[in-house]
Amino acid sequence: MELLRNLLLVLHFVGLAAILGGVLAQIRSMRTGGAVVTPGILHGSWLQLVTGLGLVGVIEAGDLAEVDNLKIAVKLLVMVAVVVLAFLNRKKDAGPSVILGVIGGLTLLNIVVAVFWR
Repeated sequence: MELLRNLLLVLHFVGLAAILGGVLAQIRSMRTGGAVVTPGILHGSWLQLVTGLGLVGVIEAGDLAEVDNLKIAVKLLVMVAVVVLAFLNRKKDAGPSVILGVIGGLTLLNIVVAVFWR
């Protein structure tokens, strides 16, 4: 179980890197209004959602730790918002720059919740 948890955690971080990397790579484009939701952002958001749910399931099933259900609900709500925003704006040539800012901000919010909510 511990090996599966670690594998899911690594994939979760890969999804995080895909989202934030995609947003940060387009900071200049955000200023000029040419920012787009890249496939990396979309796939990274799906990867984070799926691996996050998998992590909760593995931790619960393996009695590896106590899960704070309210914290998980908040993180799930934020991640679903990221996935929906990425999905709805995936085919737009140059969407509003605010969308990428919101996606990046919500992703950072999820990191803050994960780190500081104990």
